[in-house]
Amino acid sequence: MPNLSTLIDTFNDGGIGPDWGNAYGGVTETGGRARVPCTTAYAGYQTANSWTLTDGGFYVAIVTLPAAAGATEAYASVFVNAPGIEETGGPLYGCRIGFAINTVSGQLLFKSDTGYTDPDAVAVTYSATDHRFLRLSEAAGTVSWDTSPDGTTWTNRRTLATPAWVTASTDQCALDLSAHRDAGTADFAEYDSFNTLSDAAVFTGSASGSAQSNATATGALTALGTATGAAQSGATATGIPIFHGAGSGSAHTDATVVAASSQIPEVADMAAGDWDLYIEQGASFLQRFTVANDPDFTWAGWSARAQIRTSAYASGELILDLTPFLTVDGATIRLAIPASVTQTLTRDGRWDLEVVLGSTVVRLLQGKAMISLEVTR
Repeated sequence: MPNLSTLIDTFNDGGIGPDWGNAYGGVTETGGRARVPCTTAYAGYQTANSWTLTDGGFYVAIVTLPAAAGATEAYASVFVNAPGIEETGGPLYGCRIGFAINTVSGQLLFKSDTGYTDPDAVAVTYSATDHRFLRLSEAAGTVSWDTSPDGTTWTNRRTLATPAWVTASTDQCALDLSAHRDAGTADFAEYDSFNTLSDAAVFTGSASGSAQSNATATGALTALGTATGAAQSGATATGIPIFHGAGSGSAHTDATVVAASSQIPEVADMAAGDWDLYIEQGASFLQRFTVANDPDFTWAGWSARAQIRTSAYASGELILDLTPFLTVDGATIRLAIPASVTQTLTRDGRWDLEVVLGSTVVRLLQGKAMISLEVTR
């Protein structure tokens, strides 16, 4: 049951990913952004009708808006769309929930449409700075619309009792990043940072390899920052390491994350790398995460913990506590899940891996946990 909170895209891998299988109208991935033409035709980055908003949500940055340019309506929008819902008298269409920015009127609207209209929509004057990030979430029977200048500090703009179609359309919703104008000069809207503040490329694809193979993810551990110091004093630098990379191999393989710097900086400054787990139901699972470039590095004294939940939101249900299956050995953290445990997994989710030393907690990795259902039983 894919939740929209598990959909992540930085739009940096040079092509439209498979999660956007219903993209239409000539959209492209250009310059690290999802570019949607704004013409008198309709265009959008759209997923298949196979997602759910219940107990989850998403956020996204809108970085380029279409110009008014002779139109009476030119907009960029972010909507979760429902399929036709059968009710007395026939199907009910136009159920959707999300955001619309009309660059002609200069308004940002927080909408819950039925028949493509919402007479109670909340509107504010749009600010490209204050409203750069938009977030829609659902929890405990309430939908919330929020905005943020940076994807970190959020301001709530509207709440509403969850419409019935949201829960009725589990695994049937589609997420649509769209643009349209009724007249004027054609241009485009651009979207970025879908459910992530990382600017690393995210590659999605199938894994290959036998049960005896080794899958290796090689990436750059990058330190960003400035250094200060006089000739007689010690200079200091603050950096953020970021892991990039993609791996191949089955769920039985040993995956190694290799850092490309000569030394791990202060671990409390580390930013979590993106790493997806691909777990085969009913099969033994083994992966190792290793700092391989520094022979003297060790996690000695640290403990590791990890969980898989239905979403990263507070309402996310625990699918599996991975902590009992983690061991720390020098520079390596080993995750080994018995087949009897993977047999119980039936749904995808989100996971992360943290290491703990006293009061210091460092999140090392985060991403999707994808379950491949077993056929042979």
